[in-house]
Amino acid sequence: MPVITRNPWRGHGLGLDAPMPCDDPSAVSALLARCPAHAPTPLREVPALAGPAGVARVFVKDERGRMGLGSFKALGAAHAIARDAAAAGADDWALALAGRSYVTASAGNHGLSVAAGARVFGARAVIFLAETVPEAFAGRLAARGAQVVRAGATYEASMDAAEAYARDNGCTLLSDSSWPGYTEMPLRVMEGYLQLAAEAADALPEAPTHILLQAGVGGLAAAVAAHARRRWGDAPQIVVVEPDAAPALVQSIRAGRVIRTQGPVSSMGRLDCKTPSLIALNGLARDADLFVTITEAEAARAVATLAEHGLSTTPSGGAGLAAPLAGQAFGPQARVLAVLSEGPEDG
Repeated sequence: MPVITRNPWRGHGLGLDAPMPCDDPSAVSALLARCPAHAPTPLREVPALAGPAGVARVFVKDERGRMGLGSFKALGAAHAIARDAAAAGADDWALALAGRSYVTASAGNHGLSVAAGARVFGARAVIFLAETVPEAFAGRLAARGAQVVRAGATYEASMDAAEAYARDNGCTLLSDSSWPGYTEMPLRVMEGYLQLAAEAADALPEAPTHILLQAGVGGLAAAVAAHARRRWGDAPQIVVVEPDAAPALVQSIRAGRVIRTQGPVSSMGRLDCKTPSLIALNGLARDADLFVTITEAEAARAVATLAEHGLSTTPSGGAGLAAPLAGQAFGPQARVLAVLSEGPEDG
């Protein structure tokens, strides 16, 4: 069974020295309206999942086709880079950021967004990957024009290497995490995720009673939670789901400060982040109701169940829905909203 922790900071937060996540998607939508690759992703009601999950209705925001990149991450770094391009004021957007280099660490999907955004606006992308990231992701990054550098055994080690490279070479560090003294760019990355939150809210027939949000560093979860509170107030119960191998947010919530956790490598690779984003923790301490950890086996069973119903994904992509499918009770009248955050690795 999933391990559940109630958030003692709900409603008032931790008061960390960091910005709160943005909650208004209007600026993101205005930029995306100028992008020919943009189209809303579907919100799917999946009645066949309601019974196994023990709830009345299940709605899945399906991000597997987002802008041809296969994940919600397409909205993040590319949005931050597009903001830089708009600020540059160039007549030709294809050359708006010529001469600029963006550097990041990634478990795959964030790197694709950096690579795609840099390429559109004439910039260079350098992506640092840990040794555990599948080679297939490295190939996809290279195919989009990124320079790929392997560094370290963990995401945190690759992040340290990316930060050092950016500092030493005068490049722009574009992380999807944040820490003291580094918040502006990750705030813009998180702001991009508001687009999927707004699309889901607009498409729902009524407000959800529960919102299930998988988390690595926490950017997606914090952005969706912030918009949900703006849209529906305190009504929905917001549940953040992490691997038990990387419980960075829940341990930080218990401690009341940022905690760097330890643990084995998780099959939920995009969620296998041992330190939370400072901005995300700040927002989720205020907005989330419950923090849940799931096992590797629970994630694997959820992926198999989702595939049976035409929702093929990875353990990372289906982790939010793993909680009710593993037996966490939300009640027979619950209306659940979840995010299918990425497509299968062989998709």
